Amino acid sequence: MIFGIGTDICDVRRIRATFERQGERFVRKVLTEAEFAVWQHRSGRWPERGLRYLATRFSAKEAFSKAIGLGMRMPMSWRRCEIANAPGGRPVIVLHGELRTWFDAQGLRAHVSVTDETDFAASFVVIEKDG
Repeated sequence: MIFGIGTDICDVRRIRATFERQGERFVRKVLTEAEFAVWQHRSGRWPERGLRYLATRFSAKEAFSKAIGLGMRMPMSWRRCEIANAPGGRPVIVLHGELRTWFDAQGLRAHVSVTDETDFAASFVVIEKDG
């Protein structure tokens, strides 16, 4: 049974402007340590690719927060929600701490899709409830 659906579109130019104002502090606010390492690697090779990676993660976390119906209120927070990749490259949501405890107690499962194209990143999240 579908528990919730969330979608988000993010303007990469807005992410770039925020990054230019706040620098790494903004990146560390949004990304987990694992995501931060990927961002550093991608940014080191091609800064624009790093910005698009950051935008897709920002967008996916926004879509997830909408799908679970909490927005950015506890237990939901930027760093408790991680967008990782399965071995084949498929994006997956990995939850941490209180958010994971809450999510598991609800009997929920998440599915996420992310995409980016020059100026925009978009994400779609479906949350299923067992039973």
